[in-house]
Amino acid sequence: MKDELKYLTGFDNEFSSEDERCPGALPIGQNNPQKCPYGLYAEQLSGTSFTAPRSRNKRSWLYRIKPSVVHEPFLPIDRPSNLDYKWDAATPTPNQLRWKPFEVPGRQAAEIDFVDGLHTICGAGEFRGRRGVAVHVYLCNASMKDKAVCNSDGDFLLVPQLGALLITTEFGKIRCEPNEICVIQQGMRFNVAVFGPSRGYILEVFDDHFQLPELGPIGANGLANPRDFQTPVAWYEDRRIDYKIVCKYHGKLFAAKQDHSPFDVVAWHGNYVPYKYDLDKFMVVNTVSFDHCEIV
Repeated sequence: MKDELKYLTGFDNEFSSEDERCPGALPIGQNNPQKCPYGLYAEQLSGTSFTAPRSRNKRSWLYRIKPSVVHEPFLPIDRPSNLDYKWDAATPTPNQLRWKPFEVPGRQAAEIDFVDGLHTICGAGEFRGRRGVAVHVYLCNASMKDKAVCNSDGDFLLVPQLGALLITTEFGKIRCEPNEICVIQQGMRFNVAVFGPSRGYILEVFDDHFQLPELGPIGANGLANPRDFQTPVAWYEDRRIDYKIVCKYHGKLFAAKQDHSPFDVVAWHGNYVPYKYDLDKFMVVNTVSFDHCEIV
């Protein structure tokens, strides 16, 4: 599977992709034609207000087999969750604090998938005002199977520490391993499959999307090169099956049922996408790494 996956390269680019099984699925010269190829449905996924300036506007058009809104109503998940956004509930202290490593569930333990294994560590700000961050740990030993999750509060930056993740998104598949990071942006549905006990960290941002810093006095090169970021190519499945969609909204988990897979996007184009980055390609500003960042 690792060798079979394909990616588009670049950061903050305009991308387009269609599943090779359906050539011509991506409309040419149109975003929302009266009749899409193959009878697909056109949907726009917005990452900013549609009135945002062109330079800041984030959106992608998805061409899918069934509309994403075809599901039963979302209902609160009636079970305890380890997600916690009540920063003010903790008594402040100037003392140094630490926490023990979270124990990874073994193969013989009860099955815990990515959503069930989320634990909040700390944070600041709040999602209603669209400002601040939260830090979580995920601990799991089972794949999500016929379940997807969507974060309506902000963007997730996943940092695997133990075990590789196979992440299926509406845009395609991403394999993220330790020493790589993966960003799933707000509103994107995804499924996480694992290959054994897995653990990692998540940085959640509420106020904006991740950006590359300006290089300033170091010049045009160095640090993270935009071309090293990888975005998946289109991949779809047309399955009629009982599927659960979990939505994180205002720090709470909700679930809805639908009769088909949410990963039915045959083609897409835009600049609002999931992506991954190999940390080995980060080029520090000196001459002892893999490249020479020369300032002239």
